[in-house]
Amino acid sequence: MRRDSLLLRYTDSERMNHWVIAIFFVFAALSGLAFFHPAFFFLTNLFGGGSWSRILHPFFGVIMFVSFLGLFFRLWRANVMTDADREWRRHSADMLRGDKSKMPPVGKYNAGQKGIFWAMAVSLAVLIVTGVMFWRPWFAPYFPITVGRIAVLLHAIAAVVLILATIVHVYAAIWVKGTVRAMTRGTVTESWARQHHALWHRDMTQGRR
Repeated sequence: MRRDSLLLRYTDSERMNHWVIAIFFVFAALSGLAFFHPAFFFLTNLFGGGSWSRILHPFFGVIMFVSFLGLFFRLWRANVMTDADREWRRHSADMLRGDKSKMPPVGKYNAGQKGIFWAMAVSLAVLIVTGVMFWRPWFAPYFPITVGRIAVLLHAIAAVVLILATIVHVYAAIWVKGTVRAMTRGTVTESWARQHHALWHRDMTQGRR
């Protein structure tokens, strides 16, 4: 039996970029949840207590945002929605029921992955802008109290959106067998690419023919 050949999906720098974002997302999420509700305050112990958590949380957020910018500028073109993506969304319920026969071929990312990408991008943009607005003692004094309160509310909403989007992202990566290796080894098998991203597979292999 012929061995399934491999295709490069992510370079070393892209994978490192991704894992830096992932690490600082965990740090920012845990330290942020500690202040979201008293039931989560025990999470401050992971960062040296309440004072250190308050100091470190915005820096975690800034590092995560800057790291995401690096990935955003690499990948945003591949995440622009197309007519094929709208067709994919129309049949997504069939796919979830196990019927993939109606799903159109997709490029490097399908509509679901693109939606998660843009949800993360928008929520991170909201988080960085609102976070700066009530970041004490540096920037908060420049904004009225009412504006600061609105910023806190929007910050919390964006954080929930980002956490939910990340949960879906991780679940989908585990659900579709063979996906995780793309971000651990950088490669995927040709059979995986042909099955899940046929147009991308065609683009990656057409030079061989």
